[in-house]
Amino acid sequence: MEFHFHLLLPILTLLSVALVASQAAADDVSPDAYWKSVLPNAPMPKAVKDSLRTRLIEDKSTSVGVGKGGVNVNTGPKGKPVYVGVTPGPKKSPFIYKYAATETQTNDNPNVALFFLEKDLKRGAKMNLYFTKTTNAETTFLPRQEADKIPFSSEKMSEILDHFSVTPDSKEAEVLKNTIKECEEPGIKGEEKYCATSLESMVDFTTSKLGKNVQPISTEVEKKNNKLEEYCVSGVKKMGGEKSVVCHKQNYAYAVFYCHKTTTTKAYMVSLVGVDGTKAKAVAVCHTDTSAWNPKHLAFQVLKVKPGTVPVCHYLPEDHVVWVQN
Repeated sequence: MEFHFHLLLPILTLLSVALVASQAAADDVSPDAYWKSVLPNAPMPKAVKDSLRTRLIEDKSTSVGVGKGGVNVNTGPKGKPVYVGVTPGPKKSPFIYKYAATETQTNDNPNVALFFLEKDLKRGAKMNLYFTKTTNAETTFLPRQEADKIPFSSEKMSEILDHFSVTPDSKEAEVLKNTIKECEEPGIKGEEKYCATSLESMVDFTTSKLGKNVQPISTEVEKKNNKLEEYCVSGVKKMGGEKSVVCHKQNYAYAVFYCHKTTTTKAYMVSLVGVDGTKAKAVAVCHTDTSAWNPKHLAFQVLKVKPGTVPVCHYLPEDHVVWVQN
């Protein structure tokens, strides 16, 4: 039978056009719509919802606004985005376990009160806590198709600073550089890490490690307080198994999450009641193997224990996310 390729050409052309159109449509899906398409049965936690605030777009030449500490909706010379500025915060995150604690962190960082021992996680226990958000809590996610157009690499630092109109020697520049450096450094033994620059990439990383039958959770506090407060544990619920992905919001111009998967963690949802009646649902993560942590990490200095001896736990700030398997 004679094969006439020219007869298939119109069909192949139509298929090609359809595939391109389908890909374009996928690229145009909003972050929250992407979540619903991939995780239809997973309620979106407050930490994610807060990073999806409505952004204003004035016209095609105007940058997408991402709130305080991010890119303004106004444009500068030649249509360049005007950078508002990130808030300088601690240079080293207490949730990156290869770092030693600084003197400042040990003395007055509110995260100190977030660390505790697993044996103390029980009904009736009293804890002095200060639930915080990261210093750039107002920043929001960019859609993936926009985030992917912005460099995120130490090698492209000058281009990044220029994009956001940041002076190279400024404190804002130091914060951006530090975040990217933390993202590029190798993780500790047994840790798989990834910095998600969009909600879509965070969903993809998490589901690639845990599958799509997952439950994302975050800390929620009834009302804000700006000081340490005594809370009583009214309930403890174990969430998932020992495999989880924890995503910590970073200090950056738009929402970036430092995600890491380990197989030696336990996640708990802890019900708390403050002395003034304030209720909180706090996510606690307990690390059963800390042998690869920096011996001078903040947790060891606060709890007076050594690496690899006992499970070390910490509560998560309100804008961090823990993913567990159902």
